[in-house]
Amino acid sequence: MEKLFDILFEDAALLVINKPAGLVCHPTKNGEWSSLIGRARLYLKPENSKPETSGKPSTFNLQPSTHLINRLDRETSGVVLIAKNSEVAGELGKIFESRAVQKEYSAIVHGRVAPEQGMIDAPLGKDERSLVAVKDCVRPDGAAAQTEFFIERRFSRGVKEFTLLRIIPRTGRKHQIRLHLAHIGHPIVGDKLYGGDEDLYLALVENRLTPEQRAKLIFENHALHARALKFLWRGQQIEFSCAPEPWFKEFLSADYVD
Repeated sequence: MEKLFDILFEDAALLVINKPAGLVCHPTKNGEWSSLIGRARLYLKPENSKPETSGKPSTFNLQPSTHLINRLDRETSGVVLIAKNSEVAGELGKIFESRAVQKEYSAIVHGRVAPEQGMIDAPLGKDERSLVAVKDCVRPDGAAAQTEFFIERRFSRGVKEFTLLRIIPRTGRKHQIRLHLAHIGHPIVGDKLYGGDEDLYLALVENRLTPEQRAKLIFENHALHARALKFLWRGQQIEFSCAPEPWFKEFLSADYVD
């Protein structure tokens, strides 16, 4: 119970978490600790509010019906909302479905992104040529998708250049940010699926990543962080935000290009 996750906010209706990179959102067959929702349910169990329970259990002694409101890919860190009952889940679900939520991400990408800002408008659909079933691609008959980006910092490590981007997705397609950045020639650092060599993803799944492949990826998880969520809820404009993990921030302390 001592380190289930970092809590950004909690009340009787809502639990807001900074999801660590490498943790799936949905339940798995490997127990409660193996997923974010499993850990949330463990944290919110009524018996965990007893004084003799170790760690830092919830102060809200409830038997909740927990619902993930938003979801992140396993390797993406950042803000995740969990409703503690069906009524709150329905209320927040309508807000998210109406696209009344502003989402903001941070990403470190390969290369020097030239424009100070831009909008990537490219439809997305299934990649039928890929060996990876979950992989999508840019295709003319795909679903409309738009991603806006802004330059935060350009920097280098040795001879390699990188760019830190602030990203606002205008739609919410699967793998949208990762796909769009790869589409413009600047894949996210550490992205095994859209980084240009999908065998890196297959090697991960098959547990055969070599030291050379790990060095090529640079990071264990891809460098994409869900930094903030902003929306109007119950008459108030609210924002939940969090900083990226230490490995992400440490990489930014490189030699500046500009």
